[in-house]
Amino acid sequence: MRAFAVVPVVVALLASAAGATTWQLDPAHTSVQFSIRHMMVSNVRGEFTKVSGTANADDADLTKSTLEATIDTASIDTHNDKRDEHLRSPDFFDVAKFPTMTFKAKKIGKQGDGHYAVTGDLTLHGVTKEVTLDVEGPTPTVKDMMGTMRAGAHATTTIKRSDFGIVWNKTLEAGGVALGDDVQVSIDVEGVQK
Repeated sequence: MRAFAVVPVVVALLASAAGATTWQLDPAHTSVQFSIRHMMVSNVRGEFTKVSGTANADDADLTKSTLEATIDTASIDTHNDKRDEHLRSPDFFDVAKFPTMTFKAKKIGKQGDGHYAVTGDLTLHGVTKEVTLDVEGPTPTVKDMMGTMRAGAHATTTIKRSDFGIVWNKTLEAGGVALGDDVQVSIDVEGVQK
């Protein structure tokens, strides 16, 4: 059972307030999860546990905001140590050679109330491809118990692992392959205002 992961980190927050606001991703309250078809019968899920990112929000027009995120590829966790070690190997992420994946937004388009399409460059496994995230949010800002302003967003996308040169697979006796090519990505982001 092998899984593959991905992802960008999202709209590390598009913002709210007046003027320009800088948001920093809160890694303790952010999750980057993925799912891939296994043996053509089920989905294997996993996540990356080390994520960082920053967004500079133009509060008057969120489509003019900027954002970047970085994921530590060695932080992959599918709740199976043997599989995780294989995913860190040259067959998949090759974390010794490519320790991080990054996402840098190039275009933010408003799709409706609280809904954005964020297009940017995802660099994974030494390959950079354009990816579009479907983003819900940002949420209204709230003040936490320490007086820090927080907001959140949710994003999804689908990528093909083969687009990034990650092509390891096995052919099954009955036909088909061990792993699908499509990777479903789901990201929940919580940002803190700086």
